Amino acid sequence: MGSKAKRVAFAFGLVALPGAPALARAPFSCAGMAAAGGAELLCSHIDSEAPTQTCSFSWTLMALGNQQSVVSGSFVLPTSVANSVVYQGSGFAYALTTPIVLCQAHQESSNPK
Repeated sequence: MGSKAKRVAFAFGLVALPGAPALARAPFSCAGMAAAGGAELLCSHIDSEAPTQTCSFSWTLMALGNQQSVVSGSFVLPTSVANSVVYQGSGFAYALTTPIVLCQAHQESSNPK
């Protein structure tokens, strides 16, 4: 069997292996609402085992004057925080997209002495 055939067989073997799919659950949950001239984005840290999260968001909203507006920002979400307002704004008619929120484990900076 040539090396190309071995690589194809090896790759097929990995694909054909039975097993459970890998599942991961985000340690945070966020929801946004835009109505009645205002917009608000709330987030909760839902995994007590996970560390504090450093997050960023982007959200496309329709302003009252029919102008598209993208709001974005970043925030830190400590463990066990629930329904934290991470964005609040006014002058919006409705959301054009759902908010996109990305988080990762917060890295503490070390200061050498």
